[in-house]
Order: sequence, then C-alpha cells, then structure tokens
Amino acid sequence: MQATLQASPLAPGVSPIAIHYRATGDGIPLVILHGGWGYEIYPFDRQIDALSVTHRIVAPDRTGYGGSGVLDRQRVDFHQRAAEETLAFLDALGIDRAMLWGHSDGAVIALRLAIHAPKRVAAVVAEATHFWRRKPNSRRFFEMMRDAPEDLGERVVAILRREHGDRWRPLISTNGAAWLQIADEAPSPDADLYDGRLGEVRAPVLLIHGARDPRTEPGEIAALTAALGGAVYAVRLLPEGGHSPHSERVTADEVTALGKGFRPLLETTTP
Repeated sequence: MQATLQASPLAPGVSPIAIHYRATGDGIPLVILHGGWGYEIYPFDRQIDALSVTHRIVAPDRTGYGGSGVLDRQRVDFHQRAAEETLAFLDALGIDRAMLWGHSDGAVIALRLAIHAPKRVAAVVAEATHFWRRKPNSRRFFEMMRDAPEDLGERVVAILRREHGDRWRPLISTNGAAWLQIADEAPSPDADLYDGRLGEVRAPVLLIHGARDPRTEPGEIAALTAALGGAVYAVRLLPEGGHSPHSERVTADEVTALGKGFRPLLETTTP
C-alpha cells in the first residue's frame, strides 16, 4: 500500500513523498519501524502473523527504503527526521495513537517519537536499541558499510538488492557514513542519541535485547535503562539473541510471545 505525504524532513525540498507500507489486521494500531538496512533483512513476518488478530499493523518503509521515495543522503540527525516523518505518516493514515515496535535504528526513532509527540505513543517495544552516539566497537563495521558494503556477504547483499534495487549500495554507504558522523560530532564520550531527554518518555517501554548483539557497547543497555527510568516496563535480555532477536530462529518465538504479552497498550488505547 502507499501513503502520500506533502513533505518529509528526510527528503528536504521534495513534494509529494510516497511512503510504501505493509498493512494487515484490525484493532489497536501497532506501527513497526525497521532498522537501518530496511524491512526484509530482519523481517517481522512472524510477529505480524501472531499480532494481527488483535492489532491493526502497519509497517512503513522510511524514505530511501524499499518501495518508498529516494534518499539523497542520510543526515546526522536522521533519527529525529525519521520520527517526524513517522508522525506525518500516522496523520496520513488517520492514526491518532499507536504502539510502536522499533528495531535498531527503528527503536531509536520510536523513542524519539515518544519524546517528540508523547500523546501519540501509547507504548514502545524497543528492540536492539542504540543509546550512545560513540560506538567504538562498531566503528570498523560502519567504515565497511560506508566504503565496501559488498563485504557484508552474498546473502545480505542479495536481500538488500532485492528490496532496494540498484540503490542498495549508496543506501548502506550513507547509513554507515551517518553513524560515523554521529560519533565524530558527539560532544562527549557518554553523549546519547536522545539529547539527554529519555527521562521525558511517559509511554511504557519494553526493552528487548540480544546478549550477543555485536552492535552493543559494554554498559550500553544499563545506561539506556537508567536513562528511561520509570518508563521501563520490563527488560528482556535474551542470552542467545544477536542483533535481531525477533527474526532469529532461536529467539523469534520468545520475542513474539513478549510482544503478545505486552499489555499496557490494551489498557490505554482504543482502535
């Protein structure tokens, strides 16, 4: 399906903006926000099948990804820009209030949206969430994304090419470059991706994280949890999980059950 926005901060000067999205189910709105490589590399198909019985599920492709419009480059503040685009997308679909399930970059976007528009966010599932701007253990990985994304491997490249077409390489490259810029412009080693505002989140947040996530710095999840404070509904650290517990064979069923059991949305939101 496709929604039309008059503008998006991710594509300044372009109008209108076409946003492709997947949609199914009926009930309480649940918006799925993909990570920095798009939807297909870490699909939510299992969760969508399970939750569409009780939820109206929509999963948009951000500008630059999948079937949506072209991205010229990924700007250093792209998480906030994407949060604002997501808000415009909700307006276009007539969704006043929703649960957000964000993965990786999508989790950062979900939390920034909870800060930016608290009345629009009923609850957040934040999976594989980033917290710090500087991620030294991932710097070499981001440099590879920027300079040689084909080194991600045949399987990954094939999926990226299938979803994004010929623009897959510049898309991954600009995402890596943006993360390097985020680190280089960080004002201090402990600067976070939320400008110190996570304490403003009022929606209940379920944190899901893989203990083997290679994109996580030592102490990062503890710092994220502390910054969220009373908004934390629960923290589920999965011992066998990597960067995408929802789509990994050993953890997918558990993550699906966690999503189904996340009840605050049902108590605070109506379709």
